[in-house]
Amino acid sequence: MKSQYLVSCELLRENIKDDSIYPFTLDAVKNLDELEFHENVTFLVWENGSGKSTLIEALAVWLRFNPEWGSKNINFSTQATHSELSEHLRIAKWVVMPRDGYFLRAESFYNVASNIDQLESEQPGIQANYGWKSLHEQSHWESFLSLFMHRLVWNGLYILDEPEAALSPQRQLALLVRVNELVKQKSQFVIATHSPILLAYPNAKIIQISKNWFEEVGYKDTDHFDLYKTFLNNPEYMLKKLGID
Repeated sequence: MKSQYLVSCELLRENIKDDSIYPFTLDAVKNLDELEFHENVTFLVWENGSGKSTLIEALAVWLRFNPEWGSKNINFSTQATHSELSEHLRIAKWVVMPRDGYFLRAESFYNVASNIDQLESEQPGIQANYGWKSLHEQSHWESFLSLFMHRLVWNGLYILDEPEAALSPQRQLALLVRVNELVKQKSQFVIATHSPILLAYPNAKIIQISKNWFEEVGYKDTDHFDLYKTFLNNPEYMLKKLGID
């Protein structure tokens, strides 16, 4: 655990005044007791609407990252939409402090790129962290990979929400390589994802969120892997089951 920054996350139920309102009705919240993080990579997986993104956002806010994106030094905001969940969490951290940290949420990336351009005009040199080129002047996948390759560095704590959103399967493999490089340089990741490619990373813990519990599962036991495998093994049968023929 020498390189681990986040150890665990616990929901303080005794501080919740009304658990019948958002975000406490989400599966990822109402079934949360204590979540222990892997020292390298922890994946949170399940369907949209389960609350995994809300949970990962609350974790980022508790760590004082900007709730829309970025590091502790970013004050950018378009609209305050994050929940109060962070106020009801207890986070256990290791004695080692990360050198760097970053929260990435795919849905905010266009605004991220615009804000970086603005910061560059005010403080020339900011774009060095993103490949010395405006993210708007790169294709969507190029801008995502520029962030991963240039902004994320060794000894970092990185919270990523669906980082595969702009990446083809081939580019997701490139992201896997980058994650592995940073893990070897003592970085830690918490990633919410739907990607069976990213989930294949071997030095990781996979937490699958259901309506009733949090479950640590193996890669091939995830619902995402099972669905993709079933479809690719017999797409004609699956399409017929869906009424598409």
